[in-house]
Formats: sequence, structure tokens, C-alpha cells
Amino acid sequence: QVQLVESGGGSVQPGESLRLSCATSGTSFTTYTMAWYRQTPENAREWVARIDEGGSTQYTESVKGRFTISRDNSRRMLFLQLDDLKPEDTAVYYCNKEGIIQFDWGQGTQVTVSS
Repeated sequence: QVQLVESGGGSVQPGESLRLSCATSGTSFTTYTMAWYRQTPENAREWVARIDEGGSTQYTESVKGRFTISRDNSRRMLFLQLDDLKPEDTAVYYCNKEGIIQFDWGQGTQVTVSS
């Protein structure tokens, strides 16, 4: 059974940074395109960034230049570096594989940006 465990969230002020981690187990991590998503109580879950098996990345427009997705295949881990955070980045962040069929969602990690 695949498990996804997100960590690294917190409460920060605008302009500050965080580094999110996603630990995976029970899956052939290296064969999947992985992604980060985020969700607020008011909105549906939103795709944030993806990284494919070869390391190519894509980002939603609102985070381009501020967020960086990366992966460590040897450790089966996914990361998201969040720089220059803005209040509108406040959300619960989740990791998962991309595709119609996804793994069971983890608990997510809360990111709160406020002054």
C-alpha cells in the first residue's frame, strides 16, 4: 500500500520561505510523474507543480519563479521549495502522482502566510 507523508509546513510572514517534503513508500517512485497540489477551505484542490521521471518541471502561473519542485529518487522523496511567499499561498499542500488514478491522499501540510 502506498503511503504519502507531507511535512515542512508552517506559519510565516510574506516574503519568507519554506521547504516542503513528501516521503513515499510502497511504490515505484521513480516511474511516476509527481506533483504538488494545494487546497483551501473555499476552493477545490489546485495543481501547483509537477516533475517527471527525467526531472522536467512545470508550474502553475501564480508560483512561477517563486516555487521549485525537485525529487530524490534514491530516497523516494519529493520536495517543494517555496520562496517569496504571499498570503494567497496559504493552503494545505499535498503531494501525489499525476494521472487519472492517483494514490490515496496523505494528510497534507499546512502553509500559512500572514503578517
